[in-house]
Amino acid sequence: MTRDGARVGQSLNIPEPVYGLLGMALPKFILGMIFALAIVVGWSWLGGASIGTILLRVIICAVVIQAGYFVLIYAMIARSAPTPADMARDVERKLNAPEVAEGEKLGSARRSLH
Repeated sequence: MTRDGARVGQSLNIPEPVYGLLGMALPKFILGMIFALAIVVGWSWLGGASIGTILLRVIICAVVIQAGYFVLIYAMIARSAPTPADMARDVERKLNAPEVAEGEKLGSARRSLH
């Protein structure tokens, strides 16, 4: 053991498990979707549903799961912090935009229409 509590040869930079929205990876989603659809198939079959009813239930379940995944990914993107490229793009837009007084914006538009 060293002074900081780590064993010799052990790195202190161990990644921590990710929980919450960031932990939803595509392979995990696909595996979960397959299990959910298998449960729907088994439940429907044990309930005595016809093949057409089972197929309809699976399709509806798959669409609902896909819509939920889309909303989850959209929420992750909307909540994410801006990247350095986004910040640089905003700064560049501000530098290239001409400074116009607030009162002149409407006035110049009116003059150009006449």
